[in-house]
Amino acid sequence: MTPAPHQTRADAAAEAATAAPVKRVLLAAPRGYCAGVDRAVVAVEKALETYGAPVYVRKEIVHNKHVVETLRERGAIFVNDTDEVPPGARLVFSAHGVSPAVRDAAAARSLATIDATCPLVTKVHKEAVRFANDDYDILLIGHTGHEEVEGTAGEAPDHVQVVNSPDEVDQVVVRDPAKVVWISQTTLSVDETMETVRRLRERFPSLQDPPSDDICYATQNRQVAVKKLAPEADVVIVVGSANSSNSVRLVEVALQAGAGSAYRVDRAAEIQDEWLLGATTVGVTSGASVPEILVQDVIAHLQGHGFGQVEEVRTATEELMFSLPRELRAGLKAAGRDDKRPRRAPAGA
Repeated sequence: MTPAPHQTRADAAAEAATAAPVKRVLLAAPRGYCAGVDRAVVAVEKALETYGAPVYVRKEIVHNKHVVETLRERGAIFVNDTDEVPPGARLVFSAHGVSPAVRDAAAARSLATIDATCPLVTKVHKEAVRFANDDYDILLIGHTGHEEVEGTAGEAPDHVQVVNSPDEVDQVVVRDPAKVVWISQTTLSVDETMETVRRLRERFPSLQDPPSDDICYATQNRQVAVKKLAPEADVVIVVGSANSSNSVRLVEVALQAGAGSAYRVDRAAEIQDEWLLGATTVGVTSGASVPEILVQDVIAHLQGHGFGQVEEVRTATEELMFSLPRELRAGLKAAGRDDKRPRRAPAGA
């Protein structure tokens, strides 16, 4: 600032020091849709286009209110289980996966199924089957009641026990401490999962690791991005639904990484003015099942509150894409359609 003729340099410096600070948004990249979510959502869209409404979906296709509401408006019917689906109807399995018992129940009702299970979840299912066949005790680190955990545990119910947190490690009982392996839900906090594994290994030194990392790349990437921006943020806002495990974890990760405060919202209208009082830097990210339009609404809301400067904080670039479910590809081919489509690139990819 150039001092006016009647100002001293000290006066100018004092004026600059008392000027309103720049209010900014730190926008995490990557954020939002992952490849598995994109595949599952498009599977329902393509099924509706190809077969017409209704198309039934077991549970929520992905854990996001906006996505579910949008698909419901287009003719998708969401059910809790197969017995709610008329015999012979078409049913999509959600991205979180299902147990063999659910598949058998669908077959018994002659349902035409489309399996939209994320391929990374399918990988964990195959691990459970493999280790059960080798008669291991399988310690599944995850959250009891989550659809993904129910599906994975259902692959080998006599061999799997769920460990919800490090605090549950002391309660674990196994048949043979020399034949124990851990696997995990794909959407967990990386740090908390590793702490659970550390404690398990203290109890069971022969604990075997899964052949590859079970926590999905997108979950890890979003947590790393939040860790990078959190120390500079007075407030972090995570866009995502309450039943989205990876979104809830992002709030926890932000706080652990040094954010002044952190909140989860489904949409911009849920942001409370008092969260922003005194803040000059707000971090923004979104869970892996969140469409980018909801993030942009949050940014517009913040800009309306004076946070006019938006800076991207990038920690990774994502290019992974999955092909559509094979049952759907076959149906598209039979209908004379192709499965080519513009893929939604992950936000901030």
